[in-house]
Amino acid sequence: MNNRFSTCSQPTEIYPALSRPAVGGRRGVKPSPRRWTRGEYYKMAEMGIFAPNERVELIEGEILQMPPQNPSHSTGIRTIQETLRIAFGPGFDVRPQLPLLLNIASEPEPDIAIVRGSFRDYRTAHPRMALLVVEVSDTTLAFDRCEKASLYARADIQEYWIVNLLERVIEVHREARPDPDMPFDYGYARITCHDAGDTLSPLAAPNVKIPVTELLP
Repeated sequence: MNNRFSTCSQPTEIYPALSRPAVGGRRGVKPSPRRWTRGEYYKMAEMGIFAPNERVELIEGEILQMPPQNPSHSTGIRTIQETLRIAFGPGFDVRPQLPLLLNIASEPEPDIAIVRGSFRDYRTAHPRMALLVVEVSDTTLAFDRCEKASLYARADIQEYWIVNLLERVIEVHREARPDPDMPFDYGYARITCHDAGDTLSPLAAPNVKIPVTELLP
């Protein structure tokens, strides 16, 4: 995995000890951030560590505080939810901002996730895979394009949409593949952008044609 934390190199003429091997041939150990597991994350929630109604997500061991939703963002989520519920029909659950278990250290809550079955199928465990994941994005656009895209690609989610509220377009990410330039070493091979004059057909529902205008708030 690429190191997302900045490094600091010090000139050896100012710190001459850095030019000499430490005892035992080691130059020392660099401190690293404490990563959390999903079990520890759950325990924190049970203990009331997070504030009431605080929006947090576990992403690769980091607990991230998500920004509050403005009216456009919340309307965007409801727009996508209702449009995709009709488009996919029975046999699929359209889940708004609910957990997706990707690995022991990641439990994102995408704005929308399409999974097979009924919501009752997940009463004892959250789903571990989605056919389509959607993020409605304004203030978090860079994060959704980078970290979130890499996270979903590594989980082998083959289709990921970003509803870009700033430019009023849908960014479609497909074909997950290894990509060492992305934060978690995975990304998408095909990224296309669709505006109000286009229609979209999800990979999991290829016969459905959805006007982009119906996906925008």
